Amino acid sequence: MVRVCMPPAPATTAARRRVLVLGGTGHVGRSTAVALSELQPDLNIVVGGRNRERGTSLVSKLGERSEFVQVDIHNPSRLKALMEGVDLVIHAAGPFQRDGKCTVLQAAISTKTAYTDVCDGMDYSWKAKSFHDQAKASGVPALITAGISPGLSNVMAAELVRSAKSENDGVPERLRFSYYIAGTGGAGSAALGTSFSLLGEDVIAYNKGREIRLKPYSGARNIHFGEGIGRKDVYLMNLPEVKSAHRFLGVPTVDARFGTDPFIWNWGMETLANVLPAGILRNNNIIIKLTDFVEPFIRVIDGIIGEHVAMRIDLETSNGNTIGLFTHNNLSVSVGYATAAFALAILEGGTKPGVWFPEEPEGISTEARKLLLRRASQGAVNFIMNRLPQAVDNDHNEIGKEIYV
Repeated sequence: MVRVCMPPAPATTAARRRVLVLGGTGHVGRSTAVALSELQPDLNIVVGGRNRERGTSLVSKLGERSEFVQVDIHNPSRLKALMEGVDLVIHAAGPFQRDGKCTVLQAAISTKTAYTDVCDGMDYSWKAKSFHDQAKASGVPALITAGISPGLSNVMAAELVRSAKSENDGVPERLRFSYYIAGTGGAGSAALGTSFSLLGEDVIAYNKGREIRLKPYSGARNIHFGEGIGRKDVYLMNLPEVKSAHRFLGVPTVDARFGTDPFIWNWGMETLANVLPAGILRNNNIIIKLTDFVEPFIRVIDGIIGEHVAMRIDLETSNGNTIGLFTHNNLSVSVGYATAAFALAILEGGTKPGVWFPEEPEGISTEARKLLLRRASQGAVNFIMNRLPQAVDNDHNEIGKEIYV
């Protein structure tokens, strides 16, 4: 274990709080560490990662309350030693698809360290959920799938459902998650590998309370993401918020779709899902080779089309429809703020002992959601909640820039 430390900060009550960001030299971890330092300057941030050069560079930018630790997340004894004296560990060291072990979560439970992750894998998230009783018995609050999508999108969905019920706007009947990212959003090989892996998984969705399985990257829908993004085609993907929202929000029909630009990437993803056997797409070695082959082209495209990200949540009830919409010009920045917002909610006591999804009130209390949404929407171009779909879907009457508080 190699540490690179900045000079120590003066000791204060706030300064004694320490947050460990695993995967801190990667795309999500780096953005999270930066957002944490901006939202809560008094935090001590420990950046854990494999790349010493990147870690040292990041720590120099974060300032005197930060340090870098070179660590392997697959080494339980090292993880436990590192978590001693840490108030919260943020697990951002993906990919999470087809990772059958929850080593970081188990280490957190063992050391009684609060935990959150940015898991975007269906199987991994429910494997983590199976540690609920252990975490509860140990008094450890743990929040899973707590990034931007899933994560922020789950809380948006929960707020739409809560509002519909509290205002007697009918019985929730259908929930649709729609996501758009320009290229890889600057995430490069990490996002690309995740997308390729998801093409090898049947899509779990729900229709009137019944679980159904659908073909990945099928069922295209044209969704309007508001000003600056416009209409984009999105396709079915196997995402964990579908199952958790169905179970914990009680919505009988739920699905999730994703799309990207330029259109040729959507065409390519659809072709791969239709042509390649699922077994090939579930082979990590093949996914790595495929990602390495395509990445140079992706880098060029990312540099041209930018890092825009958009999320739209549609709730249909027996009395009408409402939406939530989030758009941001930079995926890297937005995912950092979203993850940091969840981390701060845990540190502020908003999460009970146990393993929770973001939409569960024990994970993020109803009272804590407003502050979380405000923090997570830092720099957003649009962030609206509980609006009629017509406010966005009418091409001649788009919403302007609006922030929901």
